[in-house]
Amino acid sequence: MRVIFMGTPEFSVPVLDALVQAGHEIAAVYCQPPRPAGRGKKDRPTPVHARAEALGLPVRHPTSLKSPAEQAAFAALKADVAVVVAYGLILPQPILDAPRHGCLNIHASLLPRWRGAAPIHRAIMAGDAETGICIMQMEAGLDTGPVLLRQATPIGAEETTAQLHDRLSVMGADLIVQALDRLPELTPEPQPEVGVTYAAKIDKAEARVDWSRPAVEVDRQIRGLSPFPGAWTQIEGERVKLLASRLSDGQGVPGEVLDDALRVACGTGAVELLRLQRAGKAAQDRETFLRGWPIPAGTRLGSETS
Repeated sequence: MRVIFMGTPEFSVPVLDALVQAGHEIAAVYCQPPRPAGRGKKDRPTPVHARAEALGLPVRHPTSLKSPAEQAAFAALKADVAVVVAYGLILPQPILDAPRHGCLNIHASLLPRWRGAAPIHRAIMAGDAETGICIMQMEAGLDTGPVLLRQATPIGAEETTAQLHDRLSVMGADLIVQALDRLPELTPEPQPEVGVTYAAKIDKAEARVDWSRPAVEVDRQIRGLSPFPGAWTQIEGERVKLLASRLSDGQGVPGEVLDDALRVACGTGAVELLRLQRAGKAAQDRETFLRGWPIPAGTRLGSETS
């Protein structure tokens, strides 16, 4: 099929690769424009942009698709379908209508649960037992379109957003190839009215750990916000990111370190901190972190001083 691909971050790259490997003709790749990054603040192409150029594919990165000129340029590609995954721009109706089979979105949740911007983070933070991928026919509403294919997967007890993100990216790539192969025979199923939830964009204000909360909630927060923005706490007055954890037994004053292996008391129960990152340094597993900075039992986390 003649495909317009629309995506921007790393999550989208395996999908582009899968479409190329499946033999589809990529008419154009749309992504967000290069933006300043790094110490020199030089414009850096997005992951999809870089991958598309490496594959020798034409790249377009308009700042908006609202102008008649952009819409005409899109329509002139005469695509059979557009595949959209984490693109980052709203698609106006003329864009949605231009390809012969419309625009298909790869969404990282089991719709109608977790429509919106941060479905992977929210699924983990809410303690969902499973999530998955939906291939959705796009319409004007926010992730409201009918679903062509869906595939569920359990969420691991210690899985972080980064790990689940990578698994779902591969799942999405496989499922969209299946959808394009079977497109004539697939029947779009309207989403049910019940069970709708919205995955609001992650706010950095959500990242500070409140140790008075139950351990199950603290553990979900740490895993759900890893790697970005990263849940954090104060350790001996220093702000430290917490990037992996698991539930543990134990009780004590909330924020109290219960042993020499970073088992920390919460409002109820405890969590073990498995991966941490000090400001300006690389993330480290617990053992490496403690070799450089032993945190003895009795230390209180979360206060400006301990």
